[in-house]
Formats: sequence, C-alpha cells, structure tokens
Amino acid sequence: MMNLTSDEWVYVTFLLLLAFVVGLLVRGGSGKWKRALAREREAHAALRADHEARIAAANARIAELERQLPGADPLAGGAIAAAAAGRHDDLTLIRGIDRDGEARLNAAGIHGYRAIEALSAEEEAALEGRLGFAPGRIANEQWREQAALLRAGKIDEVRARYG
Repeated sequence: MMNLTSDEWVYVTFLLLLAFVVGLLVRGGSGKWKRALAREREAHAALRADHEARIAAANARIAELERQLPGADPLAGGAIAAAAAGRHDDLTLIRGIDRDGEARLNAAGIHGYRAIEALSAEEEAALEGRLGFAPGRIANEQWREQAALLRAGKIDEVRARYG
C-alpha cells in the first residue's frame, strides 16, 4: 500500500472534489431526457383523450340502441317513409352497403345517392361513428364516387369498377 503524507492526502481529496464538480458542470444531456419525457407524456395524454372520446361515442351509441323498443324495428321505418315519399334510392348498389346498412343509413336520414355525395369529411366521420363503422370506411370504399355514378345512372360502370 502507498504511504501518503498529509499534504498528499489533501491534494488527492482536492483533486477528487474538483473532478466531481467539473463532472457536474459538464454533464450533458440532462435537459434532453427531461424534454423527451415531457413529449412522451404529452403524446400519451393525447392518445388517452382520443381513446376516451371513442369510448364515449360508443357508449352514446349503445345508450341510443338500448332506448329503442324491443321487438320493433325502428330502422325499417325510415326506409318505408323514404320510399313512400319518393326520395329513396337503392343504396345496396353501393359496394359496402347491405340491406341492414341501408336501413341504418335511412334511420340516420340518408335515403339517396345525393345525400351520400354531399357528405363532408366531418359528417362522414360522425356517420361512421354513429353506425359503428371503423374510421375511414366510407372513404376507403369510395361511397361518394359510387353514389355519383349511380345517380348518373351508370350502374354497369359501378359494377365493373367496384364489383
């Protein structure tokens, strides 16, 4: 073992303390990690808010469905009323809409091709949420384009393009 004099011990202690202080001063990146953590927290909060909004919309739709009378088919009523008024188009010609989907669209107030064509992006998103569709379904299946062709009487073109 090394034998140090008391003066040498003071120098070693001083150098260790000096190295510790210099290390604290030049310590880089501490703010970088704090900023990254803050960004992660913000992203998590936004994601959580989005999920909570979707859950609230789903719960509202469930509550609406539960309010409907059992045994009665309220979806059929909208289709019958629209047909009687002469403003009903066969929405099942649009790929992605079956008879049940047509009835639900009629219940939502959409009875013709013109109404589908006129949907804005916000109305489209609200309709997808109300009908329980995945976000973006109407745009992905190109309902507006199909409705425009069908309104123009181009049924064969719709069948050829969209199946």
